[in-house]
Amino acid sequence: MRHHLESGGLIVYPTSTLPGLGCLPQKNGLDNLFETKKRPDTMPVSLGVVSMTQVKDLVVIPEFVDGLLEFFPKGSLTIILPALAKVDSRLGGENIGIRVFSHPEAIKLAKEFGPITATSANESGNLTECDVEIAAKTLGIEKFIPGICPNEGGSTIIQFTVDSLIWSLIIMREGVVPREDVKRWWTSQT
Repeated sequence: MRHHLESGGLIVYPTSTLPGLGCLPQKNGLDNLFETKKRPDTMPVSLGVVSMTQVKDLVVIPEFVDGLLEFFPKGSLTIILPALAKVDSRLGGENIGIRVFSHPEAIKLAKEFGPITATSANESGNLTECDVEIAAKTLGIEKFIPGICPNEGGSTIIQFTVDSLIWSLIIMREGVVPREDVKRWWTSQT
């Protein structure tokens, strides 16, 4: 598996929401992922991790992030944070989306290989299959970790920006966590 991923290969794996499509966050893997998904380069993908410690050298992590991640069900949020240094635009350029996994198989993958892309395993714009094996076959991907996902929708995507040490929140996509719940949590913090 290591050689497969290091040479730009893709893997489909189960998450707590939808099957994920993973590659290592390097050029050849991202080229393969974006081509397979038929995804425009202007639509960045996030990184899945075991914990925020795996990305402490990639993004600015405000103090309140731990509280946010503890408050909502693990794996239900993707948080976009300012990058410490500009990265490949397909990972967000100056901002990187991070999702802390909750599914045991996704956690094992991130423990073994470090941050891995966390985007749904489907062609852009198409519905996602909840069976990992079917999702992999639909995309023509040989490597997958078997599993069935709840398919209740994707993670809720929240972007945090900072200006003069004041953090702001923008809800980019409502997913399994309702928009109003995120707003209520944020209001209680400010």
